[in-house]
Amino acid sequence: MVPAPVTRGLVCFDVDGTLVPGTSSCAWVAAALGHEAELVAAEEAYVAGLMTNQEASVIDARGWAGHTEAAVLARLATLPLVDGIAETVAWCRDHGLRPILTTLAWTPVGRLLAGRFGFAAYCGPVPEAVGGRYTGRVAEHLDEYGKRDFALSQGFAPERCAAVGDSRSDLPLFAAVGTSIGFNATPAARAVATHVVDGPDLRAIIPVLAAQFSSV
Repeated sequence: MVPAPVTRGLVCFDVDGTLVPGTSSCAWVAAALGHEAELVAAEEAYVAGLMTNQEASVIDARGWAGHTEAAVLARLATLPLVDGIAETVAWCRDHGLRPILTTLAWTPVGRLLAGRFGFAAYCGPVPEAVGGRYTGRVAEHLDEYGKRDFALSQGFAPERCAAVGDSRSDLPLFAAVGTSIGFNATPAARAVATHVVDGPDLRAIIPVLAAQFSSV
């Protein structure tokens, strides 16, 4: 039996705007639950720095009130995704890199994507559910600094960490790791990323990761 490669680094992937193109997982669910306009306005306020993620989460959670976990999961199963996620995660694992999700998407999103593609861990705010039905409240908040802290808690030195993201919520993590990749990123993220990659397929970041970890 061929031994598994030694884990020598960490690769952190954002979800909304990175793995989910053209929308966010929150907006995708909100469109089905009936509060899309309110949620999109909150997301825009967050991007502009006019609202915290905690405040946006409270608004979004209200729209989940009364809906079942099964109904939300069914909607998330149709979430649009970029090409090449499975192949990129497999490449990371084959090369001794631990792939995780560092995201402000709700934890049901991270759980779904981790199960589908093999991400080793995920973070996110937690929507409260009782008896399989959402209450409309937030059980646990998370913001962009929580994303960074979750990544750094994985036990790797910062120079052995790479982060892939696209927007405001990735900036603290970008500043903390050795390699930051702005993937189809906003101007703010592109300005601070160590590398910028554009395209419809996540596999486009593999050469950057290969070069970064070749001597680690």
